Amino acid sequence: MIEHEYVDLDGVRLHVAREGDGDLMLFAHGFPEFWYAWKNQLEEFGEDHLAIAPDMRGYNLSSKPEKVEDYAVANVVGDIAGLARHFGQERFTLVAHDWGGVAAWAFAMTHPEMLKRLVIVNAPHPGTFLREVAANPAQTEASQYMRFFRTPEAEAVLSQNDFSVLWERVFAAAEANGVMNEADKAAYIEAWSQPGALTGGLNWYRASSFDIPEAGKAAGPAPEINKDAFKVAVPTLAIWGEKDTALLPSLLDGLEEYVPDLTVRRIPDGSHWVIHEYPDLVNGYIREFIADG
Repeated sequence: MIEHEYVDLDGVRLHVAREGDGDLMLFAHGFPEFWYAWKNQLEEFGEDHLAIAPDMRGYNLSSKPEKVEDYAVANVVGDIAGLARHFGQERFTLVAHDWGGVAAWAFAMTHPEMLKRLVIVNAPHPGTFLREVAANPAQTEASQYMRFFRTPEAEAVLSQNDFSVLWERVFAAAEANGVMNEADKAAYIEAWSQPGALTGGLNWYRASSFDIPEAGKAAGPAPEINKDAFKVAVPTLAIWGEKDTALLPSLLDGLEEYVPDLTVRRIPDGSHWVIHEYPDLVNGYIREFIADG
């Protein structure tokens, strides 16, 4: 049974959903989700782990700092470390999606001693993202939403008609396919309606140092990247829905140059929202991975 609590860290209070006991598995969501994105994983891995899914800073019931710079990835890395220490575990398994995955990559680079394993679901490693957004026109085009999310108009547009614009952009296909239902929609709209929550989520984009060229203006060729600076030295599983229209499968190309101990599982019919579309398959791949480790 999922339980809820609040954890006070350095300057932020994070709402956390948790289930089970044992070795820690921490699940980090992205935009525009909240802990609820991982409900299927909490149920599965709470059987033999302490499975926790926070509302990341800025989202739902967690603190929503006012300054854009408070959403820099380094601060989120600190949140993840603080949560692990709060639950009394210096080494744990980190599972993350989308912006949670961006923070997870950074965490693995800076705190490898704290990780047993890393699981990434449709979240780009900075090395391959910098390459693709600069040199691959398809990824540059696919990333234009990030430019919009940084604009002052984003909140007004996305919250129109009781967040119907945001829902349509994100989950319309999932609803049409029966992956999402009315109860899911109500839960998301309630989370988005929390005071400051939409701005909090968008501020992750605004705080990002990633430069997204305008469509049709991909710089090319790929920039010179210090691969050693972006190395991940922990066993890593990358699960990728290959029909992701925002983060293209080409982001997996060359990933092994940054992640020597890498396992990749592709889900051909999965989209960016593969954890909702194929929860049993995703859970199975994670189970297989942690059993091997």
